[in-house]
Amino acid sequence: MAKAKTVNELGSQQLLDTGLTPYDAKSLQIELENAINGSISSNPVEIWREISSRRLLKPSYPHSLHRLVYNAVYANYDASVHGPPLYWFPSLADSLQTNLGRIMETHGSKLLGAAYKDPITSFVQFHKFSVQHQEVYWSIILEQLSIRFHQPPKCILDTSDKSKHGGTWLPGSVLNIAECCLLPTNEADKGNEKVAIVWRDERFDNLDVNKMTLNELRRQVMLVANALKGLFSKGDPIAIDMPMTVTAVIIYLAIIYSGFVVVSIADSFAPKEIATRLRVSKSKAIFTQDYIVRGGKKVPLYSRVVKATECRVIVVPAVGENLDIQLRKQDISWEDFLSSAKHLPRPDYCCPFYQSVDTVTNVLFSSGTTGDPKAIPWTQISPIRPAAEAWAHLDLKPGDVYCWPTNLGWVMGPILLYSCFLNGATLALYHGSPLGHGFGKFVQDAGVTILGTVPSIVKSWHSTGCMEGLDWTKIKLFATTGETSNVDDDLWLSSRAYYKPVIECCGGTELASSYLQGNLLQPQAFGAFSSPSMTSGVVILDDHGVPYPDDQPCVGEVGLFSVYLGATDRLLNADHEEIYFKGMPVYNGMQLRRHGDIIKKMVGGYFVVQGRADDTMNLGGIKTSSIEIERVCEQADVSIMETAAVSCQPATGGPELLAIFVVLKKGFNTEPDKLKMTFSKAIQRNLNPLFKVTFVRIVPEFPRTASNKLLRRVLRDQLKEELHSRSKI
Repeated sequence: MAKAKTVNELGSQQLLDTGLTPYDAKSLQIELENAINGSISSNPVEIWREISSRRLLKPSYPHSLHRLVYNAVYANYDASVHGPPLYWFPSLADSLQTNLGRIMETHGSKLLGAAYKDPITSFVQFHKFSVQHQEVYWSIILEQLSIRFHQPPKCILDTSDKSKHGGTWLPGSVLNIAECCLLPTNEADKGNEKVAIVWRDERFDNLDVNKMTLNELRRQVMLVANALKGLFSKGDPIAIDMPMTVTAVIIYLAIIYSGFVVVSIADSFAPKEIATRLRVSKSKAIFTQDYIVRGGKKVPLYSRVVKATECRVIVVPAVGENLDIQLRKQDISWEDFLSSAKHLPRPDYCCPFYQSVDTVTNVLFSSGTTGDPKAIPWTQISPIRPAAEAWAHLDLKPGDVYCWPTNLGWVMGPILLYSCFLNGATLALYHGSPLGHGFGKFVQDAGVTILGTVPSIVKSWHSTGCMEGLDWTKIKLFATTGETSNVDDDLWLSSRAYYKPVIECCGGTELASSYLQGNLLQPQAFGAFSSPSMTSGVVILDDHGVPYPDDQPCVGEVGLFSVYLGATDRLLNADHEEIYFKGMPVYNGMQLRRHGDIIKKMVGGYFVVQGRADDTMNLGGIKTSSIEIERVCEQADVSIMETAAVSCQPATGGPELLAIFVVLKKGFNTEPDKLKMTFSKAIQRNLNPLFKVTFVRIVPEFPRTASNKLLRRVLRDQLKEELHSRSKI
C-alpha cells in the first residue's frame, strides 16, 4: 500500500487496507472530505480539530486506521516551526464549566484587571499570577477542597525565616488530614450515602461492582483506629505492605486519623528491600496480606515480610475472612486485631488526633537504585498539593469516578487517595492485575470518568489488544506519569474515548505533586506538557547554569522555584540541602530547587521531558538525550516493542559510542545488524546526520526499578563491560 502523503490523498482502498468494511471505508472517506472542506483553513491543526470534533474516528475502528489518518493529517507538519502537533482542543463553553474556569470567571477581572478575557485566552496570565501571588491563589483553592482546620492558619505563607528556602506554609494551623477525607464535601453529601469507593476482585469480573458509602468508610476507619490505639503509642511509625485494596485504604486513613505515621512499602519488594525501609523508618509494626492474588495465582506476601523483620505483623486475608497460613507467635490476624476494638462501647466512633500542619504523617521512599532509598516525609501539608492539582488540572469534582492502578508504596497511591476524598470524588479500585481485559471491564462497569496510567501499562494494553470490545466513552480524560509517553500508544489510548485528552504529569515524591502538567484550558499534544502546574515556577538552565529566556525554545536541566507548597523541607536519612539546593543558581534573588530532569521547551510553550540529567549523552560533540533517540527508533520498525539508548566511551578513549537495546514485540524476530542499519538511517534522517549507531542488542526485557522506571544505568554498565572485554582481546 502506498503511503498517503496528506489526508487529502487518502482513498477508500487505503482505508479498506486498515481493516474497515467497504461500507465504513466509503462512508469515512466522504466524511473526511466534508471535514476537510468544513475546516476554517488548510492548517493541519484545524483539519484535525474538525475531524476529532465530528467524532469521525470511532473507538471500534482498527488502530491502524486512527494512525493512518492522524499521520496523514500531520504528514507535512513542521513541529520545529509550529510546535508539537495538537490533537485535543478546549471549547469556551466547556472551559467555563471546569473547576479552574469557574474561579477564573469569578476572580479573573479582580486579579488580572482588564487583561482578563476568558479561561482559555487568559490561562497563561492566570498561571503566572498563581506563581507570583501564591497566597492569593491558595486562599481561593483551600476553600474548594474538603480541608477543615481544627485551628486555622495565621496566614497562608510566612517568609520571615530566611533559612527556609520556600517559607513556612499555613503556620499555626492544626488539623487531621485523614478526618478531612471522611467529611462531606458539600451539602448534598451530608446524608452520608455518597459512594466513596467502588471496587471489584479480578476473579469476579462478571459480578456487580462493589460499593462503599462515605458513612461506611468512616465507620470502618474508626474501628481500625480504635484497634490501633490499643496497641501503639502516638507517633509510632506503622508500615503498610499490601496491594491497594479497600482494606489497605481503610488502614492508611486509620493510622493517620489516630495519630500514627504510615510507612509506605510497595508490595513488589523483596525481603531485603522491605527490611531496609522498616529499618530506616523505625517501624513498630507492619500490615500485610497472606497472599497477593493476580491472574488467578497466589503470590506469597506474608512469607516475604517475615523474612525481613522481627516486628509485629498484622495479616489481612487476601481471600475470604480466614487465613490459611501459620502465623509467628508475635503476629496477629486481621480478625483478632479488629476484635480488640469490638468490645468497646462505641467501636465505630473515635476522636481524630489533631496535630500541627507540619507533623509527619507518611514516610515514602525513592526508588533506591543505589544505597538506601531516600526516606521522604509527607506532612499534613503534602496531601493538599496533589488534591489541588487534581482539582485544577484534571477537573476532579463530586460525581467523578477516579481510577489509577497503583500502590500505596508509591507516591501515586497517596496522591490518588487524597485527590479523591478531598475533592468528593469516588475512588475506583481493581483488586488484581491491571494488564488484562478484567481491569478494562471494571473501568467500563464502574463508570470511570478519569483513568490514570503509566506508559508501560498503556503499551501492554495496546500491543495485546486486551481492551477490544469495551466501552470507555464515559472517560472524560486520561492521565499519565512515571515514564515518557509513546505518541502512538497515547494516540491509541485517547481514541478509546473519542480523543479525550491524555493529561501528562511530571513530578516527584518529594514534591507531592507534578511541576509540569497538562490541563483542560489549553490544547494538548501527545507526549507533551502544555504548562507548568499551577503555582509552579520553572526555568531551564544552560550548561553553565544560566536560565534561558522564558519565551525561547531550548533544552536544559530544569530548576524549580523554591516557593512550592507541598515540597519537602527535610529528609529522614539524607542531607536535604545538599540534594536539592547545593550548587543550584540564584534566580531573581531566590535559590532554585534541583529536580534533575532534562526539559525541552518547544515553540508554543510546550514542554517535553528528555529524561534525567544522567541520561544525556554527547555524540560527536552534540548533546542529546536518550529519550529523543528512543522516540525515533521505536517508530523505525514494526517489530519494535521498546528501545533504550545509552552511550559510553571505549576503554581506550575517544568519542562516545551509541548503543540501542531492543525488546521485540511478541511473535517478531529480526537481526541486530538489520536494526542497526534501520536505526542509523532513522536517527540521521530525523535527528542528526552525524549520529551513528555502533551496537544493537536484542534483550527479552529491560532492567527496571520497582516503580517500573527504566534503569539505563544498568544497560550502560553492561555496555562498558563489553567494551572493556573487547579491549583486552
